[in-house]
Amino acid sequence: QVQFVESGGGLVQPGGSLRLSCTASGLFLNYYAVGWFRQAPGKEREGVSCTSSSDSSTYYADSVKGRFTIIRDNAKSTVYLQMDSLKPEDTATYYCAANTMRTRCLGTGPVRHEYDYWGQGTQVTVSS
Repeated sequence: QVQFVESGGGLVQPGGSLRLSCTASGLFLNYYAVGWFRQAPGKEREGVSCTSSSDSSTYYADSVKGRFTIIRDNAKSTVYLQMDSLKPEDTATYYCAANTMRTRCLGTGPVRHEYDYWGQGTQVTVSS
């Protein structure tokens, strides 16, 4: 049975930083494309970043480009999302997910229905 563990969410002031982490038991993340998604209340779940397993390619949504960094630690089979210069509009529940059909991220961003294993989500709130 596959189980994801996400951590690192919390309350932070605008301009602050958080690092989310994602690891899984029963699934070796090193083999697959891993994406981070977020969902704010009343909004669709959107893909914000992705890291490939087959090469070093990554993807960032325009809304987070230059502020978020996705990091893959193969020794720990863990994927991180480093979030800097946070804004109130980054407030959302953040989910990591694995796409076991792909080893490389799409250049257009992670597509929700392609990801077949999901974490439980971690809340990020950016507020003063």
